[in-house]
Amino acid sequence: MNRGAKSWTLAFVMGAVACLALVGCEKQGDQTKPNAAPAPGAQSQPAPAPAGKAIELSYSVFFPPTHIQAVTAGAWAEEVGRRTNGQVKITIYAGGTLTPAQQCYEGVVNGISDLGMSCFAYTPGRFSLLEGLDLPLGYPNGQVATRVATEMAQKYQPQEVAGVHVLYIHAHGPGLLASKKPIRTLEDMKGLKVRSTGLSQKIVTALGGTPVAMPQPDTYEALSKNVVDATMCPIETLKGWKQGEVISSVTDATAVGYTTAMFVVMNKAKWDKLPADVQKTITEVSAEWVAKHGEAWDQADAEGREFVQSLNREMITLTAEQQQRWKDAVKPVLDAYVAATKEKGLPGEQFLKDAQDLIAKYSK
Repeated sequence: MNRGAKSWTLAFVMGAVACLALVGCEKQGDQTKPNAAPAPGAQSQPAPAPAGKAIELSYSVFFPPTHIQAVTAGAWAEEVGRRTNGQVKITIYAGGTLTPAQQCYEGVVNGISDLGMSCFAYTPGRFSLLEGLDLPLGYPNGQVATRVATEMAQKYQPQEVAGVHVLYIHAHGPGLLASKKPIRTLEDMKGLKVRSTGLSQKIVTALGGTPVAMPQPDTYEALSKNVVDATMCPIETLKGWKQGEVISSVTDATAVGYTTAMFVVMNKAKWDKLPADVQKTITEVSAEWVAKHGEAWDQADAEGREFVQSLNREMITLTAEQQQRWKDAVKPVLDAYVAATKEKGLPGEQFLKDAQDLIAKYSK
């Protein structure tokens, strides 16, 4: 065989070997394909987030970043991100840095933030029906207050919140009376200067005291300098703002315990544009977080109570007779709410009855 024939033969053999190797690799690749994707109906892991930009949402929270409720909101945002496999990314702006507390709701409506958490009470008169949640209905703790508030909003779906998508509502434990002298009877309330704001001012007046409007940061000094004789607040405040240091006793006025309902809402247009599966996930996580926020409020109250007890402050429980007298005293506050909602064609009376029934149900 001449040199040319040998070269041609060698090239042919090498080409054949290369082809065989290529076919072998293709077959090997085919064998791995069934393991690359689960069989139809398999539910091993959530599908990865689709390629492309994540859905980015801004969340305005009025609590400072270290507050337990801001932390709980952060955990909610992280859980939404986890369950959507990173498809949704929520950035929290705590401490009112994006919108102040009293402008938070409007900020969501106008798209300044996609989500918002603040208090209905910060915009008096706007939430005529839902203001009934804050009345002195005898809330025993934050868990009950939170469940009742969310359920009532879901049941009534009032027109006053139609401009947003309501995710859930949470609410603090009962507002109590912390004072520089023991308060055991309704008569002890007469003329008592009580730091209070919003609705709690009406409660103080109904009980015979003198309400003094004042933000929380000023209350410690006001108590220490006898500008006020007492403060009406949830017990967690006595630790968080150290006010337990400048009072001598706490009167457990749970019989007329009020709360402050706090909304978690989303811009309606933004919500409507979300994919259906993302809406479903956010709704599911939000339903779970109702209990988590209630637990957070009760944890904060427990820590506040421990703090007050560590200072050897007197804890006063009203007698059954006094509890009834205090309830009778604040009844005009409830009646005024019913009258005001009736004028606006709103079912305030039924709203209060339903709220009280739920409080009784969940308090058992």
